[in-house]
Amino acid sequence: MARFRRKMWITLLLFLLFVFGVMMGLKTLRPEGAGFGDGVGLELLPQLRPRADVGERRADLPRVEKSRESGTLRDSKMNDHLGVTKRTPISDTNLDQLPPVNYDLHAFYYSWYGNQQFDGKYIHWNHPLVPHWDPKIASSYPKGRHIPPEDIGTSFYPELGAYSSRDPAVLNAHMKQFRAAAIGVLALSWYPPGMSDENGEPTEDLAPVILEAAHKYQLKVTFHIEPYEGRENTLYNNLKYIIDKYGSHPAFYRYKTSAGRNLPMFYIYDSYLISPGSWANLLSVSGSRSLRNTRYDALFVALIVEEKHKNEILQAGFDGMYTYFATNGFSHGSSHHNWQALKDFCDSNNLMFIPSVGPGYIDTSIRAWNNHNTRNRVNGKYYETALSTALLVRPEIITITSFNEWHEGTQIEMAVPKKSSQLVYLDYLPHKPDIYLELTRKWAEKFRKEKEQWLM
Repeated sequence: MARFRRKMWITLLLFLLFVFGVMMGLKTLRPEGAGFGDGVGLELLPQLRPRADVGERRADLPRVEKSRESGTLRDSKMNDHLGVTKRTPISDTNLDQLPPVNYDLHAFYYSWYGNQQFDGKYIHWNHPLVPHWDPKIASSYPKGRHIPPEDIGTSFYPELGAYSSRDPAVLNAHMKQFRAAAIGVLALSWYPPGMSDENGEPTEDLAPVILEAAHKYQLKVTFHIEPYEGRENTLYNNLKYIIDKYGSHPAFYRYKTSAGRNLPMFYIYDSYLISPGSWANLLSVSGSRSLRNTRYDALFVALIVEEKHKNEILQAGFDGMYTYFATNGFSHGSSHHNWQALKDFCDSNNLMFIPSVGPGYIDTSIRAWNNHNTRNRVNGKYYETALSTALLVRPEIITITSFNEWHEGTQIEMAVPKKSSQLVYLDYLPHKPDIYLELTRKWAEKFRKEKEQWLM
C-alpha cells in the first residue's frame, strides 16, 4: 500500500511539473493581464515611464572616426578577447541565389553597437542594469552594468559576437541576412548628427555607409526618427537634412501612393510626446511650417500606443500609424486583437495601418524586474502567430520588431548557443541560427501572394 501511495505522489508531481512547463511555454498569445494598469506595462514608456534606451538624449561632438574600409566577411569562430570573429575575404554575392525581396516588409535596424576593435570601447553591449522607478522594488534587483564580451546586455548571443556597427564585414553580413529573409526595407534608427541615445555614441555618419551596403543587396533604407532632445523644434530642419543628403541615393526608400507619387516614408517613434497641434504645424497643408506639397513632403507614420492616440494621430495630420512593440498585450496598439479595429479606423480616415510583428520579447538582461512582459518564442510559433494575425487585416506594409534590438530580445538576426562560467544565454535550438530569417522569408512570400489576391 505504501508503495502504491508513493507511486501515486510521484505521478502527481510529474503531472504538475508538466502542466507548469506547458503554461510557461505558452505564456505568449493575447495575454489579457499584461499592459495597462498592472504596474509593469505602459509605465515603461516616456511620460508614462522613460524607455531605457531612448530616454534622456545628449548632444556630443560629431564622431570623426570613419568606418574602416575592408573587403572581409566573418567566419563562425569567435575571438573571445574582442568579442568578434576572425575575418575572411568577402566575395561578391550572387543575388540570383537569394530570394526576391518584398519591399512591403520593413525591419527596424539599430546601428548603435560598438566594440574595442572598431570603436575603442564597447558600446551598448555594456548596457547598464536599469533600476525600477520604485526604490523599494529596485533594491531587490542587481545593479551595475554588463562587462563584454562574455557578459553582454542581451539574453541571446549574436552569431557575429559583440560586434561593432562600424565593421564593414558586419554590415555586409547584416545586409545578406536581410536579403536571405526577403526583407526589402531597413528602417534605420536615426538621431541627428552629434546626438545619440543615453547609452550610445553618435552614429549618423554611418547612414551613407548603410545606404551603400543596402544598395549592394538591392535593399532600401527608410528612417525611424527617435525622440531626441529638442525634436519638436528641430524636426523640420532635420527632415530636410535627411532628404537633401540621402534622397537621391538609389537605396533611399520611397513609397508609391495611390495618386502615383513616390514619397519618402518616416516612422516617428514616441510621436505622442509632441502635441497634435504642434505636429499639425508640419503635417497639415495649412500648417505654419507645412511640409505638404513641397519637395520635403513624405509619408509620416506615428506610433500608436494607447487607444486615444488614434484620434490624435488623425488630428495631427499623420499619414498612418504603426504599433512597434513585439509584446502582444503590452499596449493597445501592440495587442493583436485590436488590429482589425485599428485597420478599420485607418481605412475610414484614409490612413495606413502598419502592424509590427516580432519573434518574442525578453529584456530582463537590462530590466531584471520586467519578467512580466516576457513573451516566449515557442520555437517560432509566437512569430508566426503574429505574422498570420497581421495578414488577416490586409495591411499595405508589415514591420518587424526587430532585426537587431538585442537588449529587448526581439531580434531575428542569427544567434548561437553561448555559455560562460557565470552565464548561459538563450538560443534558437533545436533550430538553426537562421530560423527566424527562414520564417521571415516564408511569410514574405505568403504576404506577396496574398496581397496579389487582395488586389484582384
